[in-house]
Amino acid sequence: MNRIKQKLQEDKKLLSIYFSAGFPSLNDTVTIIQDLEKNDVDFIEIGLPFSDPLADGPTIQESSTIALKNGMTTEILFDQLKDIRKTVTIPLIIMGYFNPMLQYGVEDFCAKCAEIGIDGLIIPDLPLDVYERDYKAIFEKHGLVNIFLITPQTGDARIQQIDAASDGFIYMVSSAGVTGSQSGFGNTQEDYFSRIENMKLKNPQIVGFGIKDAETFTQATKSTKGAIIGSAFIKHLHKEGVNGIANFVKTIRY
Repeated sequence: MNRIKQKLQEDKKLLSIYFSAGFPSLNDTVTIIQDLEKNDVDFIEIGLPFSDPLADGPTIQESSTIALKNGMTTEILFDQLKDIRKTVTIPLIIMGYFNPMLQYGVEDFCAKCAEIGIDGLIIPDLPLDVYERDYKAIFEKHGLVNIFLITPQTGDARIQQIDAASDGFIYMVSSAGVTGSQSGFGNTQEDYFSRIENMKLKNPQIVGFGIKDAETFTQATKSTKGAIIGSAFIKHLHKEGVNGIANFVKTIRY
């Protein structure tokens, strides 16, 4: 079974951490992944840096820019990860925009992901209908889970479509904004979380955008399977480098 699906069966709230590959330094990628697993993170989202990251706020944009300046490319990332499954067992997801995947060749990209042990992809700018028409068969051939995003503005009919097309979890964007742009959750988010919970979707939901500490993690996971932290972890890496990952995770989970 795909590692994402296995992890989703565990009876606990799941913590996913996002970071930009090649940040803070080009060769930090594997060390960060290994340290996150050692500290009981459940999923890792490896950001594939792109020069025009539409959904990302200033913190992740800056880390992506630095990673590109450091020399990070799709080929280098794949080379860094070629032996990752010798030391890491938790689900690994590549999150990025469709352009670099298209440039690499979608079939070749998916084949390489399968070869090195990537479990899924999050591609915010790949529309559902285009995915189903042109790429679903390729993803499935290589055993990759494609994870779609929903927002508070996504209508019920569209959410049902996404749920039907999904086979892992749904990435539940907490607000109509970019990453790292809010602090805490208000009534609007709470109503949104309740609305989605009441839809009884077949796929579990994991919340992203706005989770930065134990309080927001608890809020976000009250009625969902887990939460994703990106900008807060990037800020930690910017300040502390790859040191202190254990301390960061402890501020969220314990």
